[in-house]
Amino acid sequence: MSPPTPRLRRALLVLATALAALLCAPAPLPAAADGPADTAPVADTAPAAGDGPADWTARPAGGGADRDARPYVYLEGTPGTALQDRLAVTNSGRAPLTVRLRGDGRAGAWIGFAADTVTVPARTRAEVPLALMVPPDAVPGDASGEVVADDGDEEIRVPVRVRIGGPTLAALTVEDVEISGGSIRYALVNRGNAMLEPRLAVRADGMFGTLLDRPERPLPLELAPGRRVERTEPWPDAPALDAVTVRLRVTAPGGARDEAEASATYVPVGPAVGGGLLVLGGLALLGSGAYRRRRARRGDPEPPDTEAGGTEPPGAESADDRQPTTETRPLVKAGPLVKAGAES
Repeated sequence: MSPPTPRLRRALLVLATALAALLCAPAPLPAAADGPADTAPVADTAPAAGDGPADWTARPAGGGADRDARPYVYLEGTPGTALQDRLAVTNSGRAPLTVRLRGDGRAGAWIGFAADTVTVPARTRAEVPLALMVPPDAVPGDASGEVVADDGDEEIRVPVRVRIGGPTLAALTVEDVEISGGSIRYALVNRGNAMLEPRLAVRADGMFGTLLDRPERPLPLELAPGRRVERTEPWPDAPALDAVTVRLRVTAPGGARDEAEASATYVPVGPAVGGGLLVLGGLALLGSGAYRRRRARRGDPEPPDTEAGGTEPPGAESADDRQPTTETRPLVKAGPLVKAGAES
């Protein structure tokens, strides 16, 4: 009998875990104490899809039994303060796991870990303390970043959100609006110090009325302070022949608001070329007719028609002109020679 495949072994492992869960309730994990990295045994369960590699996960610690209760690390503080949290790394595999931890992004650069490298035994969870130091000169508002856990082959990124105390300013601009065929390109820039969730409204007017009117709707993005995002708004039913003006209006909570517009002219390429040739041909005919009428009024002779048969241009020699000519004179018969003064 051939050995079971890795997929079959994993399926058997999941079934065994489900059976164990039905027979006995899982014991609660002991509370973690302060230290470089605390470990606790965990059940032999596979993580849900999308959490990262199949045999380990990384997420904010705590949050109760629901592992999605804390989708990111959230901290609040004033400039110059140190904020603390914990990161849970769960090893569901059969071998020890070693991961390296680092911060990424603006807020990620402020994070320090109790241990940058953590080894987690098989079927065990480790909680690693982390500290985030808000710079003394940090601008009040929102800052974002990530905690990155990397095992050498794959990595998991845990979002970090920091609310810095103090007055906040929500400011948003829409820039570089461009109309290109069936799409509208534009850029959004967060000019304030607060995290923004922008909303967009689009309107397009042509020569004969409104062509496009999309009411305000939320965009699927979070715009961090100082961030610029380029986006494209589809317009599949753009006109084939018209002069249009497109207006974009963006808003965000906190009073952020801005508008921008762009204009474009839609002209079909094929009909435009054919129409241009037709116009040029008509102008040529009109010019020729006007020229002939002007010559007729002045009495100028018409130019010879070189296409008529037998007609030669002026100054050309005919075939007869090129033959030698012979002058014909009457013949005079000579009579008898008479000498003057001779007597008969």
